[in-house]
Amino acid sequence: MTDLPTSPLPALLVGLPILMATLSLFFRTRGKALVGLVGCLLTAGLSFIAFAEVTRRGTLIHILGGWDPPLGILLRMDPLAAVFIGMTAAVGAFISLYAWWYFRAQESTGGAFPLFWPLWLFLWAGLNGLFLSNDLFNLFVTIEVIGISAVALAVLSGKVAALFAGLRYLLAAIAGSMAYLFGVALLYGSTGTLDIGLLGQALEPGPATTFALLVITLGLMIKTASFPFHFWLPPAHSSALAPVSALLSALVVKGTFYILLRLWTEVFGVSLTFAAGQLIGLAGAAAVIWGSWQAFMQTNLKLVVAHSSVAQLGYLLMIFPLLVLAPGVTAGSADWLSSAWTAGVYQVMAHAFAKSSFFLSAGIIIMALGHDRIESLRDLATRMPMTVMAMGLAGVSLIGLPPSGGFMAKWMLLKGIFLSGQWWWAPAVLAGSMLAAGYVFRILRLAFAPAAEKQTWRPVPVALQLVALLLALASFLIVFPADYLVQFLESSKIFGSGVETIVEGGGDGNY
Repeated sequence: MTDLPTSPLPALLVGLPILMATLSLFFRTRGKALVGLVGCLLTAGLSFIAFAEVTRRGTLIHILGGWDPPLGILLRMDPLAAVFIGMTAAVGAFISLYAWWYFRAQESTGGAFPLFWPLWLFLWAGLNGLFLSNDLFNLFVTIEVIGISAVALAVLSGKVAALFAGLRYLLAAIAGSMAYLFGVALLYGSTGTLDIGLLGQALEPGPATTFALLVITLGLMIKTASFPFHFWLPPAHSSALAPVSALLSALVVKGTFYILLRLWTEVFGVSLTFAAGQLIGLAGAAAVIWGSWQAFMQTNLKLVVAHSSVAQLGYLLMIFPLLVLAPGVTAGSADWLSSAWTAGVYQVMAHAFAKSSFFLSAGIIIMALGHDRIESLRDLATRMPMTVMAMGLAGVSLIGLPPSGGFMAKWMLLKGIFLSGQWWWAPAVLAGSMLAAGYVFRILRLAFAPAAEKQTWRPVPVALQLVALLLALASFLIVFPADYLVQFLESSKIFGSGVETIVEGGGDGNY
C-alpha cells in the first residue's frame, strides 16, 4: 500500500470544508452564506482536481502523521472513491448554488437559515472522509459526523413535522451506528487490526466473522434506509427544507452504501455465501416494489419523491447477489461482474442527479404555491415550463428510459442478472420501472392539465429553476463517458481482483 504515490489532496479534501465551516461560524447571516458558498465551490473545485490526479497517477494515498497502518491513519483515493467524490462535488456544487438563491429569496420572511452552510460543509467533509478512509474505526467517525450533520440539517426548519422526523432519523442513525460498531469490535478482537487492506488478508471464516458480517450489514442497511429499515427516510426527507432534502437523498444515503460495498468486496469475501447475497437482493427487490407503490399512492410531491428514493436504493441492493454465485454455477460470461459494477455506479450517479433535481423542483413549487399538493400542479407547464422540463427529465431517468443514466444503470443490471444466471431478479427491475412510470406520468399529466380554479403563484428566481434543470440534464450527460468510466474503475482493485475472493472462495458455498 505504501508504495502507491502519495499526495496531500486526500487530506485537503477533508480539511478544507472543515476549515471553511469553522470560519463561517464567525460571521453573521449573509457572511455565513458567502463564506459557505465560497467554501462549497472551493471544495468542489479541489474534488475535480483530485479526480483528475487519480486518472493521471492512479490510486493516491496520504499517511497522517507519517505512521503507517495499523498504527497510523491512511487515506486512500482509488478510482471508486474518486468517482464518488467527483459525483458529490458535482451535485453538491449545484445544490449549494440553489441554496444561495433559495435562502436569499426568503431573507425577508426570516427564512435565511444561516446554519445551513456550516452544517453542509461539515457534512461534505464527513462524506469525503468516508470515501477516503481505509480504517473501520475512522469510517465510524465519519459516519457519525455525517449522521449528526444530516439530522441537524433535517430539523433546520424548526417545524413540528421536521422535529418528529428528525428524532426518528436520529434514533435510527444511533441504532445503525451501534450495530456497526459492535461488528467492528468483533473484527478487531479476531484480527487485531481495523485497516481494510490488512483485514482482507487476515480474516478467516468462523462464527465471529460471520456474526460481524451480519451486524455490520444490518447497521449499514439501517443507515442507508434499505427495506425494511426505511421507515425514517420518507418523513425526514419530505419535511426538510428543499436543499436539505436534495442532500439527504442524493448524497447522504450513498455514503453507507459505499461502505457496505467496500466491506463485502474487500473484507468479507471469506464469509459470504450465496444465501447471504440472495437475502440482500430480496430486500432490494421488495424495496423497489414497495417504494414505487407507496410513491404512486402519495398526494404530496415531496412524499412521492421520498418514497421513490426507497425504491431507487433497492436497485443498489440488487447488485450484491450478483457478486456471489451459487455453488457449482458458472456465469454465462466473464463480463457479468463488469455489468454489475457498472450498474451500481451508474445507479448511484443517475439517482443522485435526478433525485436532487426532483427535490429542488419540489422546493420551487412550494415557494410558488406555499404547498406541494399534487392536485395543485395543474397549469404548472404554463407557469414554470423550465421546472416541468426538469421534473420530466429527472422522471425519465428514474423510470430508466433511454438515453438517460437510469437506463444505463438498469440495462447493465439486467445484463449482469442474466449473465450470472439469476434471472429471477429481472421481473422486479421491470416492475419497478413500470411503477415509476406511473407516478412520474401522473405528475406530468397534472402539470399539463388546465387549472380547475385560479391559484396565486408567487414569483420564483429563474436561477433556481435553471439549477434544477441542469441537474436533470446531468442525469443524461453521464451516459457519454460510460466507456471511460468503466475502464477507469477496472483499474481499481475493488473492481477487479478485489471481488475474486467472493466468486472463487470455494468451500461452504462461498463460490
